[in-house]
Amino acid sequence: MSYHIVVCGSIVPDPLQVLEPIVGPTGPALKNEMMLPAVLDPWAGHALFEAANLAKNVPNSKVWLVALGPKAKLQQVMMSVAQKALFTLVAADGPASGFVDAFDTAAALTTAIEGIADLDRDKMLLFGGWQSASRGTGATIQMVGERLGIVNQFQGVDKLTVNADGSMDILERIEGGSYLTSRLSSAPAAMGWATGELPEPPNNPQVGMMNMKSIMPALQQAKPAQLTGAGFKVENVAQPKVMRQTRIEKDMSTDAIAQEIVAWIKG
Repeated sequence: MSYHIVVCGSIVPDPLQVLEPIVGPTGPALKNEMMLPAVLDPWAGHALFEAANLAKNVPNSKVWLVALGPKAKLQQVMMSVAQKALFTLVAADGPASGFVDAFDTAAALTTAIEGIADLDRDKMLLFGGWQSASRGTGATIQMVGERLGIVNQFQGVDKLTVNADGSMDILERIEGGSYLTSRLSSAPAAMGWATGELPEPPNNPQVGMMNMKSIMPALQQAKPAQLTGAGFKVENVAQPKVMRQTRIEKDMSTDAIAQEIVAWIKG
């Protein structure tokens, strides 16, 4: 029993930076986007760490990270991500902004996955973020799975347990703060990960050196992703407006404060 785990994950601007949307010559974009420091998408990071942990505990398993983004930015981010987990990078050169249609993104990722020579579809587990810091549609992994013919799909996954008989118990989030437990007899399957249960692994320079042997050639061989955006258009982008209404009151009871807050919310 072994798994071939494909993790779909992109890079996003560091969320600690101020992101200012603008309308550029090719449509909506972020101001000085190429100058902003980038990180691996947090949800994709959870998926990658869960994949690496699963491969570590199941012998002969392999992990591929399929990333779509500008090659220069991918190289910067991979220098740090490579020290976190063992994987083989498959890169596609294309935009990583939040203004790319999830349909086109799924098509580009599927093309990259289909180009993995030694991938066994019968052992395949497709991992990715349930949401995304840039493409927060919750739809990309679903569409990649459909394009690859994977019908067993789970979204909002927080835990995956492999049983002795090879079956898998999957814990996924549902409404009302509850969980749904499903049992899957075997791969293939697609899973959109929530936060998982694993912390971020510490840096391991030895793992980083092993990864860099494949990362640099993968970046050099990255093919341009054809993201046409046909039929998809963002009309306008803007920062949320800041609203602040302050009033100082003395000797006002707690009940009166609560009633006024409720009335303000309803209004």
